[in-house]
Amino acid sequence: MCLAGCLGVSAVPAMALRMDATTRTFATCTGRLSALMEHQWLLAPAEAEVTRHHRHRMIELLQAVMPQGGARDVLSLRIEAKFAQALLLTRATFNADAGDAAQAGAISDRMLAHCEALLAQ
Repeated sequence: MCLAGCLGVSAVPAMALRMDATTRTFATCTGRLSALMEHQWLLAPAEAEVTRHHRHRMIELLQAVMPQGGARDVLSLRIEAKFAQALLLTRATFNADAGDAAQAGAISDRMLAHCEALLAQ
């Protein structure tokens, strides 16, 4: 599951996979930003407020496109993405293997940059 989540591949039930790409993207980004915000609460509290604001904006976008009756599947996507992002952040921050830490950090940064770019549009 980590491999699937870390690579951005969903392992959620088929019901969620029938959601449109926009809903999946916003749900995944909401989860990723939630993980970053919690990580920052521990290690960079000053940055957490900016992330909280970005997460709030992403939630608004998600709510605008979420299909009727899709809350359960959307929540599943959010949780899966949050878990995968948290694993990447943990690997990047607390890993004794510098090469693996750098790789996890690069993947994490790339995934978060994609989400941030959606907010800039």
